[in-house]
Amino acid sequence: MFENFDFAVISANLGRFFLEGMGFTLRLTFFAGLAGFLLGTSLTLVRMASVPFVSRAIAVYINFIRSMPLVLLIFWFNFLLPGIWQEIIGSPYPITFNPLVLAFWTFTLFEAAYFAEIMRAGILSIPQGQAAAGRALGLTGLQVSLFVVLPQAFKNVLPVLLTQLIALFQDTTLVYIIGLKDFFRVIHIAAVRDGRQVELFIFAAVVYCIISYCSSLAVKKLQKPQQELWA
Repeated sequence: MFENFDFAVISANLGRFFLEGMGFTLRLTFFAGLAGFLLGTSLTLVRMASVPFVSRAIAVYINFIRSMPLVLLIFWFNFLLPGIWQEIIGSPYPITFNPLVLAFWTFTLFEAAYFAEIMRAGILSIPQGQAAAGRALGLTGLQVSLFVVLPQAFKNVLPVLLTQLIALFQDTTLVYIIGLKDFFRVIHIAAVRDGRQVELFIFAAVVYCIISYCSSLAVKKLQKPQQELWA
């Protein structure tokens, strides 16, 4: 099998693989990760405000999402949501949504549950004296959260946040099942067209491995100063 390898198919499609496929993958990772972080942080702040019903509802949402496979949520959003929405508005015609928009919100809502728990752990790691000092300076509760607690919590959990972002980068391959042209799907199309599945799938694995491994090394470098600080 390996003696018939033809890697010329990689060089011939390299621009498309990275400009179209990897470009889409990185954009989805960045924007869904950013939106998920902002939503997750907001959910954590509201949850920790100790409003009984709201806090419980957020806790249920986080636990529910974290217990579900991402691929199942993608199917729900893309195949069940249009039918449910059609029933709600009573439309006689099938409802269609932009798959990219649905993918963005699926990843955002999924990641928000994980980011919420990460930020909650970060906030709980901050000594209560920090918040008390902020209130002693005349800051409101919201100002204490935004300018005293959150920056320190973010710094403490930054390596974990980046690790979750790496996981999101890898999970974006799941948009393949709804027809979006991420890095893996673009490679798969070329592999089927040119009959070079082995070469191109090995190439895809190497690219994902390099990006994920280099990102993990960067995370470890961020963790090392914190470990030395606490040593």
